[in-house]
Amino acid sequence: MVVTANSTIESNFSSFDGNINNTTSNDSAFSDNADRVIRLVLIVILFITMVSLGCTLEISKIKNYLIKPKGVAIAVGAQYGIMPLTAFCFAKLFQLGPMESISVLICGCCPGGNLSNIFALALQGDMNLSIVMTTCSTALGLGMMPLLLYLYSQGFSNLAQFVPFTNITFALIMILVPCGIGILINYRVPQYSKIIIKVGLTFLLISCVVIGVLAGMSDGGKIFTVLSRQLIATAALMPLTGFICGYILSTLFRMNAPCRRTVSMEVGCQNIQLCTTILKVGFPAELIGQLYFFPVIYIVFQIVEALILIFLFRCHQRLRPSQQGT
Repeated sequence: MVVTANSTIESNFSSFDGNINNTTSNDSAFSDNADRVIRLVLIVILFITMVSLGCTLEISKIKNYLIKPKGVAIAVGAQYGIMPLTAFCFAKLFQLGPMESISVLICGCCPGGNLSNIFALALQGDMNLSIVMTTCSTALGLGMMPLLLYLYSQGFSNLAQFVPFTNITFALIMILVPCGIGILINYRVPQYSKIIIKVGLTFLLISCVVIGVLAGMSDGGKIFTVLSRQLIATAALMPLTGFICGYILSTLFRMNAPCRRTVSMEVGCQNIQLCTTILKVGFPAELIGQLYFFPVIYIVFQIVEALILIFLFRCHQRLRPSQQGT
Protein backbone atom coordinates (compact mmCIF):
# COMPACT_ATOMS: atom_id res chain seq x y z
CA MET A 1 0.00 0.00 0.00
CA VAL A 2 2.84 2.38 0.84
CA VAL A 3 4.52 1.64 -2.46
CA THR A 4 1.26 2.23 -4.31
CA ALA A 5 0.69 5.53 -2.49
CA ASN A 6 4.22 6.73 -3.21
CA SER A 7 3.92 5.85 -6.89
CA THR A 8 0.59 7.66 -7.06
CA ILE A 9 2.08 10.79 -5.44
CA GLU A 10 5.08 10.71 -7.78
CA SER A 11 2.84 10.38 -10.84
CA ASN A 12 0.72 13.31 -9.60
CA PHE A 13 3.83 15.46 -9.09
CA SER A 14 5.19 14.55 -12.54
CA SER A 15 1.89 15.43 -14.20
CA PHE A 16 1.82 18.70 -12.20
CA ASP A 17 5.34 19.56 -13.39
CA GLY A 18 4.34 18.77 -16.94
CA ASN A 19 1.37 21.12 -16.68
CA ILE A 20 3.64 23.87 -15.33
CA ASN A 21 6.11 23.35 -18.19
CA ASN A 22 3.31 23.43 -20.75
CA THR A 23 1.87 26.61 -19.20
CA THR A 24 5.30 28.26 -19.16
CA SER A 25 5.97 27.36 -22.78
CA ASN A 26 2.52 28.65 -23.78
CA ASP A 27 3.12 31.93 -21.91
CA SER A 28 6.54 32.26 -23.55
CA ALA A 29 5.06 31.65 -27.00
CA PHE A 30 2.34 34.25 -26.37
CA SER A 31 4.93 36.72 -25.08
CA ASP A 32 7.07 36.25 -28.20
CA ASN A 33 4.08 36.69 -30.52
CA ALA A 34 2.91 39.79 -28.63
CA ASP A 35 6.44 41.17 -28.76
CA ARG A 36 6.54 40.79 -32.56
CA VAL A 37 3.13 42.46 -32.86
CA ILE A 38 4.31 45.38 -30.72
CA ARG A 39 7.40 45.83 -32.91
CA LEU A 40 5.29 45.80 -36.08
CA VAL A 41 2.69 48.21 -34.67
CA LEU A 42 5.42 50.62 -33.52
CA ILE A 43 6.89 50.72 -37.03
CA VAL A 44 3.44 51.30 -38.56
CA ILE A 45 2.67 54.07 -36.02
CA LEU A 46 5.97 55.80 -36.77
CA PHE A 47 5.33 55.56 -40.54
CA ILE A 48 1.82 57.04 -40.30
CA THR A 49 2.97 59.76 -37.88
CA MET A 50 5.71 60.91 -40.22
CA VAL A 51 3.37 60.89 -43.25
CA SER A 52 0.98 63.07 -41.24
CA LEU A 53 3.86 65.43 -40.36
CA GLY A 54 4.80 65.72 -44.02
CA CYS A 55 1.19 66.54 -44.91
CA THR A 56 1.30 69.59 -42.60
CA LEU A 57 4.25 71.13 -44.43
CA GLU A 58 4.19 73.27 -47.56
CA ILE A 59 7.20 73.61 -49.85
CA SER A 60 6.74 77.40 -49.99
CA LYS A 61 7.20 77.59 -46.20
CA ILE A 62 10.42 75.61 -46.45
CA LYS A 63 11.73 78.00 -49.10
CA ASN A 64 10.91 81.06 -46.98
CA TYR A 65 12.82 79.72 -43.98
CA LEU A 66 15.73 78.56 -46.12
CA ILE A 67 16.08 82.11 -47.48
CA LYS A 68 16.01 83.55 -43.94
CA PRO A 69 17.17 80.62 -41.78
CA LYS A 70 17.93 82.56 -38.59
CA GLY A 71 14.82 81.44 -36.70
CA VAL A 72 15.13 77.78 -37.72
CA ALA A 73 18.88 77.76 -37.03
CA ILE A 74 18.36 79.08 -33.49
CA ALA A 75 15.49 76.67 -32.85
CA VAL A 76 17.27 73.58 -34.19
CA GLY A 77 20.46 74.58 -32.38
CA ALA A 78 18.46 74.76 -29.16
CA GLN A 79 16.87 71.37 -29.89
CA TYR A 80 20.16 69.52 -30.37
CA GLY A 81 22.10 71.62 -27.88
CA ILE A 82 19.82 71.66 -24.84
CA MET A 83 18.06 68.28 -24.72
CA PRO A 84 21.05 65.94 -25.24
CA LEU A 85 23.03 67.90 -22.64
CA THR A 86 20.03 67.76 -20.27
CA ALA A 87 19.76 63.99 -20.71
CA PHE A 88 23.49 63.56 -20.08
CA CYS A 89 23.42 65.72 -16.93
CA PHE A 90 20.44 63.91 -15.41
CA ALA A 91 21.94 60.48 -16.20
CA LYS A 92 25.07 61.56 -14.33
CA LEU A 93 23.19 63.32 -11.52
CA PHE A 94 20.97 60.33 -10.72
CA GLN A 95 23.78 57.81 -11.36
CA LEU A 96 21.73 55.75 -13.80
CA GLY A 97 22.87 52.33 -14.99
CA PRO A 98 24.25 51.74 -18.53
CA MET A 99 20.94 50.70 -20.13
CA GLU A 100 19.02 53.38 -18.26
CA SER A 101 21.54 55.98 -19.45
CA ILE A 102 21.19 54.79 -23.05
CA SER A 103 17.39 55.08 -22.85
CA VAL A 104 17.60 58.62 -21.47
CA LEU A 105 20.28 59.70 -23.97
CA ILE A 106 18.34 58.34 -26.96
CA CYS A 107 15.24 60.19 -25.75
CA GLY A 108 17.25 63.40 -25.30
CA CYS A 109 18.93 63.15 -28.73
CA CYS A 110 15.68 62.52 -30.64
CA PRO A 111 14.34 65.27 -32.94
CA GLY A 112 11.22 67.27 -32.11
CA GLY A 113 7.85 65.56 -32.03
CA ASN A 114 4.44 66.30 -33.53
CA LEU A 115 2.91 67.24 -30.18
CA SER A 116 4.98 70.43 -30.22
CA ASN A 117 2.93 71.66 -33.19
CA ILE A 118 -0.31 71.21 -31.24
CA PHE A 119 1.11 72.88 -28.14
CA ALA A 120 2.52 75.76 -30.19
CA LEU A 121 -0.93 76.30 -31.69
CA ALA A 122 -2.51 76.34 -28.21
CA LEU A 123 0.09 78.91 -27.10
CA GLN A 124 -0.57 81.12 -30.16
CA GLY A 125 2.96 80.49 -31.43
CA ASP A 126 4.45 80.77 -34.90
CA MET A 127 3.01 77.69 -36.62
CA ASN A 128 5.17 78.04 -39.73
CA LEU A 129 8.30 78.02 -37.55
CA SER A 130 6.95 75.11 -35.49
CA ILE A 131 6.26 72.86 -38.47
CA VAL A 132 9.47 73.75 -40.31
CA MET A 133 11.52 73.29 -37.14
CA THR A 134 10.04 69.83 -36.50
CA THR A 135 10.78 68.81 -40.08
CA CYS A 136 14.30 70.25 -40.11
CA SER A 137 15.22 68.65 -36.78
CA THR A 138 13.91 65.33 -38.14
CA ALA A 139 15.99 65.63 -41.31
CA LEU A 140 19.11 66.74 -39.40
CA GLY A 141 18.59 63.90 -36.94
CA LEU A 142 20.06 61.51 -39.50
CA GLY A 143 23.49 62.94 -38.76
CA MET A 144 23.04 64.69 -35.41
CA MET A 145 21.48 61.87 -33.43
CA PRO A 146 24.21 59.23 -34.00
CA LEU A 147 26.90 61.91 -33.56
CA LEU A 148 25.49 63.20 -30.27
CA LEU A 149 24.92 59.68 -28.96
CA TYR A 150 28.53 58.82 -29.73
CA LEU A 151 29.87 61.98 -28.08
CA TYR A 152 27.79 61.79 -24.92
CA SER A 153 28.22 58.03 -24.51
CA GLN A 154 31.97 58.69 -24.12
CA GLY A 155 31.14 60.22 -20.75
CA PHE A 156 30.17 56.76 -19.45
CA SER A 157 32.56 53.85 -19.17
CA ASN A 158 32.08 51.22 -21.92
CA LEU A 159 28.67 52.63 -22.86
CA ALA A 160 29.35 53.33 -26.55
CA GLN A 161 29.69 49.61 -27.30
CA PHE A 162 26.03 49.05 -26.39
CA VAL A 163 24.64 51.74 -28.73
CA PRO A 164 23.36 50.20 -32.02
CA PHE A 165 24.42 53.06 -34.31
CA THR A 166 23.57 51.10 -37.48
CA ASN A 167 20.00 50.36 -36.36
CA ILE A 168 19.48 53.96 -35.22
CA THR A 169 20.73 55.34 -38.56
CA PHE A 170 18.47 52.91 -40.44
CA ALA A 171 15.47 54.00 -38.32
CA LEU A 172 16.22 57.67 -39.03
CA ILE A 173 16.43 56.99 -42.78
CA MET A 174 13.10 55.19 -42.62
CA ILE A 175 11.33 58.17 -40.98
CA LEU A 176 12.53 60.55 -43.69
CA VAL A 177 10.86 58.47 -46.42
CA PRO A 178 7.27 58.73 -45.08
CA CYS A 179 7.85 62.40 -44.23
CA GLY A 180 8.83 62.99 -47.87
CA ILE A 181 5.75 61.08 -48.99
CA GLY A 182 3.57 63.36 -46.85
CA ILE A 183 5.19 66.50 -48.31
CA LEU A 184 4.63 65.14 -51.83
CA ILE A 185 0.97 64.37 -51.07
CA ASN A 186 0.43 67.88 -49.71
CA TYR A 187 2.09 69.35 -52.81
CA ARG A 188 0.35 67.21 -55.44
CA VAL A 189 -3.06 66.52 -53.90
CA PRO A 190 -3.48 68.96 -50.95
CA GLN A 191 -7.19 68.18 -50.68
CA TYR A 192 -6.31 64.81 -49.16
CA SER A 193 -3.86 66.16 -46.58
CA LYS A 194 -6.43 67.02 -43.89
CA ILE A 195 -8.03 63.59 -44.27
CA ILE A 196 -4.68 61.85 -43.91
CA ILE A 197 -3.81 63.92 -40.83
CA LYS A 198 -7.14 63.09 -39.14
CA VAL A 199 -6.90 59.39 -40.02
CA GLY A 200 -3.29 59.33 -38.88
CA LEU A 201 -4.08 60.86 -35.47
CA THR A 202 -7.03 58.50 -34.96
CA PHE A 203 -4.95 55.46 -35.88
CA LEU A 204 -2.17 56.69 -33.62
CA LEU A 205 -4.47 56.86 -30.57
CA ILE A 206 -6.00 53.43 -31.25
CA SER A 207 -2.60 51.84 -31.81
CA CYS A 208 -1.22 53.29 -28.58
CA VAL A 209 -4.05 51.63 -26.66
CA VAL A 210 -3.40 48.31 -28.43
CA ILE A 211 0.32 48.51 -27.64
CA GLY A 212 -0.42 49.22 -23.97
CA VAL A 213 -2.75 46.22 -23.71
CA LEU A 214 -0.36 43.86 -25.51
CA ALA A 215 2.61 45.09 -23.50
CA GLY A 216 0.78 44.58 -20.23
CA MET A 217 -0.29 41.07 -21.25
CA SER A 218 3.08 40.00 -22.67
CA ASP A 219 5.15 41.38 -19.80
CA GLY A 220 2.88 40.11 -17.07
CA GLY A 221 2.75 43.46 -15.29
CA LYS A 222 6.53 43.85 -15.25
CA ILE A 223 6.18 47.19 -17.03
CA PHE A 224 6.19 48.88 -13.63
CA THR A 225 9.74 47.71 -12.95
CA VAL A 226 10.89 50.61 -15.14
CA LEU A 227 9.34 53.11 -12.74
CA SER A 228 12.39 53.62 -10.54
CA ARG A 229 12.63 56.90 -8.64
CA GLN A 230 15.60 58.05 -10.70
CA LEU A 231 13.85 57.44 -14.03
CA ILE A 232 10.63 59.08 -12.86
CA ALA A 233 12.58 62.16 -11.74
CA THR A 234 14.46 62.23 -15.07
CA ALA A 235 11.25 61.88 -17.08
CA ALA A 236 9.64 64.69 -15.08
CA LEU A 237 12.55 67.13 -15.22
CA MET A 238 13.72 66.68 -18.83
CA PRO A 239 10.73 68.22 -20.67
CA LEU A 240 10.36 71.00 -18.10
CA THR A 241 14.06 71.86 -18.49
CA GLY A 242 13.63 71.89 -22.26
CA PHE A 243 10.62 74.22 -22.10
CA ILE A 244 12.38 76.68 -19.80
CA CYS A 245 15.79 76.65 -21.53
CA GLY A 246 14.22 76.91 -24.98
CA TYR A 247 12.32 80.02 -23.94
CA ILE A 248 15.37 81.59 -22.29
CA LEU A 249 17.64 80.91 -25.27
CA SER A 250 15.17 82.32 -27.81
CA THR A 251 14.77 85.39 -25.58
CA LEU A 252 18.54 85.93 -25.56
CA PHE A 253 18.46 85.92 -29.39
CA ARG A 254 15.66 88.53 -29.29
CA MET A 255 13.03 86.44 -31.03
CA ASN A 256 9.47 87.76 -30.79
CA ALA A 257 6.99 86.39 -28.24
CA PRO A 258 5.20 83.88 -30.53
CA CYS A 259 8.56 82.50 -31.69
CA ARG A 260 9.81 82.21 -28.10
CA ARG A 261 6.77 80.15 -27.14
CA THR A 262 7.21 78.02 -30.25
CA VAL A 263 10.90 77.31 -29.59
CA SER A 264 10.06 76.46 -25.98
CA MET A 265 7.59 73.78 -27.06
CA GLU A 266 9.83 72.44 -29.82
CA VAL A 267 12.80 72.00 -27.50
CA GLY A 268 10.84 70.33 -24.69
CA CYS A 269 8.85 67.94 -26.92
CA GLN A 270 10.70 64.90 -28.24
CA ASN A 271 9.71 62.41 -30.96
CA ILE A 272 8.60 59.72 -28.52
CA GLN A 273 7.40 57.40 -31.29
CA LEU A 274 10.91 57.34 -32.76
CA CYS A 275 12.52 56.85 -29.35
CA THR A 276 10.22 53.94 -28.44
CA THR A 277 10.73 52.28 -31.82
CA ILE A 278 14.53 52.51 -31.56
CA LEU A 279 14.57 51.10 -28.03
CA LYS A 280 12.18 48.28 -28.91
CA VAL A 281 13.46 47.32 -32.35
CA GLY A 282 17.13 48.35 -32.13
CA PHE A 283 18.04 46.49 -28.93
CA PRO A 284 17.77 42.80 -27.97
CA ALA A 285 15.00 42.21 -25.45
CA GLU A 286 17.39 40.61 -22.95
CA LEU A 287 19.63 43.71 -23.07
CA ILE A 288 17.16 46.61 -22.93
CA GLY A 289 14.53 44.80 -20.81
CA GLN A 290 11.47 46.94 -20.03
CA LEU A 291 13.29 50.25 -20.47
CA TYR A 292 11.65 50.88 -23.84
CA PHE A 293 8.71 52.08 -21.73
CA PHE A 294 10.73 55.06 -20.48
CA PRO A 295 9.51 57.27 -23.39
CA VAL A 296 5.92 56.47 -22.31
CA ILE A 297 6.68 57.88 -18.86
CA TYR A 298 8.39 60.85 -20.50
CA ILE A 299 5.45 61.71 -22.74
CA VAL A 300 3.04 61.68 -19.79
CA PHE A 301 5.07 64.34 -17.97
CA GLN A 302 5.66 66.16 -21.27
CA ILE A 303 1.91 66.48 -21.90
CA VAL A 304 1.01 67.36 -18.31
CA GLU A 305 3.70 70.05 -18.03
CA ALA A 306 2.83 71.53 -21.43
CA LEU A 307 -0.87 71.65 -20.49
CA ILE A 308 0.01 73.48 -17.26
CA LEU A 309 2.02 76.05 -19.24
CA ILE A 310 -0.84 76.46 -21.71
CA PHE A 311 -3.29 76.95 -18.82
CA LEU A 312 -1.05 79.60 -17.25
CA PHE A 313 -0.67 81.35 -20.61
CA ARG A 314 -4.43 81.39 -21.17
CA CYS A 315 -4.99 82.78 -17.68
CA HIS A 316 -2.41 85.49 -18.38
CA GLN A 317 -4.14 86.34 -21.66
CA ARG A 318 -7.49 86.73 -19.90
CA LEU A 319 -6.14 88.76 -17.00
CA ARG A 320 -4.07 91.14 -19.12
CA PRO A 321 -6.99 93.07 -20.77
CA SER A 322 -8.74 93.56 -17.41
CA GLN A 323 -5.51 94.83 -15.88
CA GLN A 324 -5.06 97.27 -18.75
CA GLY A 325 -8.65 98.46 -18.31
CA THR A 326 -8.04 99.27 -14.65
